[in-house]
Amino acid sequence: MLPPLRAPLRALARAFVTATRGAPRAASPGRAPATHTAHASARALRRYTALALVPLLAATACGAQSRAAPSEPLDGGTLTFALAADPACVDPHQVGNNQGLNVGRQVVDSLTDQDPETGEIVPWLAESWETDEDASSYTFRLREGASFSDGVPLDAEAVRANFEAVVELGALSGLGSSYLGEYEETEIVDEYTATVHFSAPNTQFLQATSTMSLGLVSPASLASTTPEERCQGEFAGSGPFTVEDYTPDQHVILTGRDDYDQASSRSSHTGPTRLDGVEFRIMPEAGVRTGALLSGQVDAIADIPPQDEARFADTDFTILTRPNPGVPFNLHPNLASPALADAPEVIEAVQIGIDRQEVVDTVLSDRYPVATGPLAAVTDHASDLGDRLAHDPAAAAAILEDAGWVEGGDGIRERDGERLEVDVVFAALFNGNENALELIQQQLRAIGIDLELRLLTPAEQTAVVDAGAYDFDWYNTTRTDPDILRTLFSTRYTNRTNLAEDDTLDALLDDQAAASDPEARAALVHDAQAHIIENGYIIPVFEFAQVHGVAPHVHGIAFEASSRLSLYEAWVEAD
Repeated sequence: MLPPLRAPLRALARAFVTATRGAPRAASPGRAPATHTAHASARALRRYTALALVPLLAATACGAQSRAAPSEPLDGGTLTFALAADPACVDPHQVGNNQGLNVGRQVVDSLTDQDPETGEIVPWLAESWETDEDASSYTFRLREGASFSDGVPLDAEAVRANFEAVVELGALSGLGSSYLGEYEETEIVDEYTATVHFSAPNTQFLQATSTMSLGLVSPASLASTTPEERCQGEFAGSGPFTVEDYTPDQHVILTGRDDYDQASSRSSHTGPTRLDGVEFRIMPEAGVRTGALLSGQVDAIADIPPQDEARFADTDFTILTRPNPGVPFNLHPNLASPALADAPEVIEAVQIGIDRQEVVDTVLSDRYPVATGPLAAVTDHASDLGDRLAHDPAAAAAILEDAGWVEGGDGIRERDGERLEVDVVFAALFNGNENALELIQQQLRAIGIDLELRLLTPAEQTAVVDAGAYDFDWYNTTRTDPDILRTLFSTRYTNRTNLAEDDTLDALLDDQAAASDPEARAALVHDAQAHIIENGYIIPVFEFAQVHGVAPHVHGIAFEASSRLSLYEAWVEAD
């Protein structure tokens, strides 16, 4: 039955090639030359031929008139994915929010990869590695033949250029630069071998090499562009996609690399991406985003709001979900602010004045667990300290009374003529943020605390936090390794609490970073978490989760270990 199909398929192929042949586009500055037209046509031709083959075979075999779902992945097409907020920056070295990291993961590869199920570190751009006894030196042997999207070879010099660029970014690379704490140099052993040296043991570094924050960007881009330009997508990455266009508050358009063949050892697919490209559309309104997916305007959406989850019940749409490791959504106190600097009782009262279960039950869903400590439960060495966070409004009120805060006429407490008013800065990067904070606002008002909500853009929130002009900061941070605590709380790094000093905590965080024995490290991480909670350095509320909606014709979207999107193996069926 098959030979008679060859002639019509050959005719379809000739017609398609004729229709799609065109001149190459000019290259954008800082990006790979646009030589993908012929390759994209070839990839689309394979998809077109495969789609043509399905109905013809079906009709021949059983007389069916409608196309069956493809049994094998198809090449070609563009995935349209709606994000809940603008990334603000798409340079993986600099970005820290979920939206930006979901984009960034597609455009840079990393030295290693981490298995999202087992946590094992496996080869990617580095085919092997060795660590010295005290974890202060790491030697990576790179795979040969890998490259950046601008054609520059990915060698040991490129690794050195990237790590030095991240260190130079400093605070602009809040995550990456902390992973390279105590960095001394990258030694070039030979063309494809690099040894990274630290002045002190750095146990977390191997896991850090699997993150996109230490993903590799072309050294030519690092030398010819500014950090601001790279934030806008003006760089050549090592990943399977390139940034074609980033228009803030509108979209980020990615194009698949046709010369890509350096996938992680975890991948079942090799070679170029199955997709021709990805369009990330910025859709802040949750209802609009959900409606766009259900009506077919987009193929997938990020951050399904909890109130919309039921709309996907009894449909062919898929909800993809995975909990985020790292630091849960929390109220992080600024201990240098006038309202909190000399008022530890306020933080203590807020800690037990919040009914976390009510927040989850009322404005979220069971996909968002109640936080039980500074680390989400799926993070390595996370401790359950939930008994110290139990809701007790009577005890909270007594703490404030004992400190001289008496209830005023409107229910808000006062002391020495000063009302008990504090603020929290937040951005709408997650649609549940405002609803959760509004409920927390009501809960704290019930014990006499007036919490002012300050909704800002992500850039404004960063600026306000950097300036220290706030009382509480609302955010979450994702990482599988517990060293994220050192990044945020050590007085030598981000010091998000604005501590003047805490030698005990700094020592615990430094010691866990240097501990090569897993049991010893786990004990140190537990002690650090307990110290953080006991001193009110964080008020965790709920654990974040990725909750994405996917149309029935979309396949292969996955999560990597840090719960970021992985679109390398994604594919779409034709309309």
